[in-house]
Amino acid sequence: MTGKPCILCCAITGSLPTKANNPAVPISISEQVESSHEAVEAGATIIHAHVRNDDQTPSSDPEKFALLKEGLEKHCPGVIIQFSTGGRSGAGQTRGGMLPLRPDMASLSVGSNNFPTRVYENPPDLVAWLASEMVKYDITAEVEAFDLSHILKAIEMHKAGHLYGNLYVQFVMGVKNAMPADKEVFDYYVQTMTRRAPQAQWCAAGIGPTQLLVNEWAIAAGGHTRAGLEDNVRLDRDRLAPSNAALIKRAADLCEKYERPVATIAQAREMLGLRPA
Repeated sequence: MTGKPCILCCAITGSLPTKANNPAVPISISEQVESSHEAVEAGATIIHAHVRNDDQTPSSDPEKFALLKEGLEKHCPGVIIQFSTGGRSGAGQTRGGMLPLRPDMASLSVGSNNFPTRVYENPPDLVAWLASEMVKYDITAEVEAFDLSHILKAIEMHKAGHLYGNLYVQFVMGVKNAMPADKEVFDYYVQTMTRRAPQAQWCAAGIGPTQLLVNEWAIAAGGHTRAGLEDNVRLDRDRLAPSNAALIKRAADLCEKYERPVATIAQAREMLGLRPA
């Protein structure tokens, strides 16, 4: 294969899916580490991580994140560790309480939007604080863009020096009441990144049944992509996904279809401009 290597990100747990949705959803730290190890063997180079309480509810406890980071570093050497600062796990600055642990990356939402049953609030002062903490601790942001305005805001923040390292934007498509998985919109997102931030890397994630569709769009268009049980617990309408690794393997198979090698950890770190492992 001679195409640009494709970075595969695995969103292993999230804040919402539970064992009732799919028994394979990893909840405990040990389950998360084991599931991540399998996903890395299938081709994942970024582990996008949330942590949970024992009752499966979302948590932003830095001690839990520390244990997860320790386990990933031991069992998945060199893998890119990306912590979530999403709003379902906490409120206000508690969302960034784990950033002093200095993961390689952290997710960052730079604007508000509607979610299925509530408003996902990302007020400017909180966005600025989270971004400043990432700069303070040398953490590259994965900007999660649920709308065109979020892409434009990310480019603006990066140009102003308010984001650490290289610009990396992920298009999140298929969230109910936010941006649907629409190919014309996707194409415009890609054009916007190419025109306004040609040196940046971009990624795309599809929620629920759109996961495989958006994986294919991103891989075919030369971007990177995300899969995992956070975003989608099924292989298809009739079958639950048996693991995070199974969803990553589907994306890796698409890379082969479009003659793009799956990025190694070293290649992914170089493309994203991350500090050495």
